[in-house]
Amino acid sequence: MSKFLFSIAFLFLTAAAWSQQSQEELEQKKAKLQEEIHEKEMMLQDVRKKEKSVVKLLAIQKDKIGLKEKLIHTTEKQTKLLSNDMYINQVEINHLKKELVDLKADYAEMIVKSYKSRSTQSRAMFLLSSENFLQAYKRLQYMKQYSSYRKMQGEEIKDKTQKLADHNAKLSGQKTEKQKLIVEQEKERKDLEQEKIEQEKIANSLKKDKKQIAAEIKKKQQETKKIDAQIQKLIRDAIAEANRKAAAAKAKANPKTTTVAETKAIETSTKIVLTPEGQLVSNSFKANKGRLPWPVEKGAISLGYGDQPHPVYKSLVIHNSGIEITTEAGANARAVFGGEVTKVIVISPLNKAICVQHGDYFTVYQNLSTVNVSAGDKVSTKQVLGKVRTNAEGKTILKFMISQNTTYANPQTWLNR
Repeated sequence: MSKFLFSIAFLFLTAAAWSQQSQEELEQKKAKLQEEIHEKEMMLQDVRKKEKSVVKLLAIQKDKIGLKEKLIHTTEKQTKLLSNDMYINQVEINHLKKELVDLKADYAEMIVKSYKSRSTQSRAMFLLSSENFLQAYKRLQYMKQYSSYRKMQGEEIKDKTQKLADHNAKLSGQKTEKQKLIVEQEKERKDLEQEKIEQEKIANSLKKDKKQIAAEIKKKQQETKKIDAQIQKLIRDAIAEANRKAAAAKAKANPKTTTVAETKAIETSTKIVLTPEGQLVSNSFKANKGRLPWPVEKGAISLGYGDQPHPVYKSLVIHNSGIEITTEAGANARAVFGGEVTKVIVISPLNKAICVQHGDYFTVYQNLSTVNVSAGDKVSTKQVLGKVRTNAEGKTILKFMISQNTTYANPQTWLNR
């Protein structure tokens, strides 16, 4: 029986400890979500002040709604955990109540018997009526044990009564906390509805300007294509230069065995013909897929890779050969891996790009206001390459691209999550 009670107690203590830990984790998660919601609200206010375009407004509003939904889900989890705690507490209260009823009944019966034999004469006669000394001694011991047991029962009743009072107080506190969570959850739901109404207003205002937005997207896509063409030419030139050097090195090392046809094949290849050293760099870069550091210290992907639907007009497609990372003003662009700068492209006086070669892989860092490196420089992982440009609209966005030879890859799959 004692083993069973010990197991029950251990189960309650373990459940309570786990529940407390979970509640703390959820509270931390809630605090983080509320902080993110606050950041989105500040961004929203900033955009309203600085931008006429409502496209970004809608994107931020959508993010904010998503965070609100996560916050509500977290609060629901808290409420559920608290309900579980309350159930365990109520089970313990019921158990204590039953034990107290049994103890009090037993104690009452003992008191009645003690009252009936309360006189000193009755106790003396009980001892004197013994048949021998041994029996008298045993009766004396029994009387002492009986008195001690009665005292112990009284203490146990007192202890369990106090435990019951503590559990009831705890349950009362849990009920108050649960009610607070329910009120908080209801407020969050109302806030979420209001955010959705706001999102609908933004979406409606966007629909009025569909033609203008489509024209803006088309113009931006044309500009992007021109820049992509420049970068593609840059990469092709880098491949040609690398292969020319490789062909010359091979001819110099093996002048008698290297044929004109072999030299021409290397020079005209559309892919880099890697030297043993170049192959090592390429293999190392490839081995770090999914573990590369971000090209900025802080930021979030604001436009993904490939064909991306417009946030409102799904029929309008935005093509992106890399990813766009929105960061804070004054942010630095960093090399994601060691390599050699092949070219610094001046797209415009205020917009520059850097191309870094890693074997037959290339990383491109676009939309820089200043650069810290030159063509031919060796760079290391996380080395600052330049400063990300903040445009007239107050946006600080780095466009980051990865390609193997001239084939683009999704940078998001290469970066550390």
